[in-house]
Amino acid sequence: MLEGTIQNRDQFLNTIAKRLGRARLTTVEPPKWKYQPQYEAFKDATQDELVEFLEDMCDVIHTKFYKTDKKGLPDILNQVVTNYGGGPILTWKDKRYEYWGLSDLFHKEWPSKKMDVYEWDYKKGEENIRIAEKANVGITISEITLAESGTVVIYSNENRGRSINFLPATYIALIPKSTIVPRMTQAAKKMREIELKGGKVPSCINFITGPSNSADIELNLVVGVHGPIKASYILLTDL
Repeated sequence: MLEGTIQNRDQFLNTIAKRLGRARLTTVEPPKWKYQPQYEAFKDATQDELVEFLEDMCDVIHTKFYKTDKKGLPDILNQVVTNYGGGPILTWKDKRYEYWGLSDLFHKEWPSKKMDVYEWDYKKGEENIRIAEKANVGITISEITLAESGTVVIYSNENRGRSINFLPATYIALIPKSTIVPRMTQAAKKMREIELKGGKVPSCINFITGPSNSADIELNLVVGVHGPIKASYILLTDL
C-alpha cells in the first residue's frame, strides 16, 4: 500500500468554497454537546480492570486470551501457533517483533521445524495475497484495544498488509497492555490526537473482534464463515 500524492487540493477546495458563496474553511470546531454519555462507560476503571473486562469479553467473542510479559512471549506465541497446527505463518514487517524477542522464533526455531514463515513485502504485490490465502496463521499487532467489545484496532500500511488479518485460517493479535482503552469513544479520540499533533492516521484501519462469524441464517451464530476460524489475543503486560 503506497502513499498517494495529493494534487490540486487547494484549487479544488477553493472552487468548492466559491461555489458555496463563502470563504474557505481551514479549521472546523467540534460541536459542544450538552450530554456525552459515551464517556461514562468504564470511566473510572483502572488499566488492570480494563484487562479483566477484555478477558471476560474474549469468552463472549470466541477468542482465546493469554497474558505474558516480554520474556515469556516467545514461548506463549510458539504454544499458540503449535496448537493451531503450525505454519505457514504470515507476519508484518515490523521492528517491534525483533524488539520483543521474536527474531529467533521467526527466523530459526520455526524454520528448523519445517514451519514456513513469511514476512509481508509490498514489493511482491499480489504474491502477498496468494501467500495470505495459503497461510495457516496470521500474526499482527493491536494499536488500540477496546475493552468493552474485545476489539483490536489494526493500522495498515505498505509493510502491514490488511490481508494478514483476514485470509489465514487462524489469527493472533499481540496486544501491549498500554493500548487498552474503554471503548470506541477513546479510540476515536486517540486517532484524532494523532492528526492534531501533525501525525498521520492510516487510510486503512481495521476493527477486528475475534474470529469471523455470522448469524444471517435464522439467527444461528456460525463462527469462521468468511475469515479466520479461530483467534487468540496475547496480552503483553510489561510494554
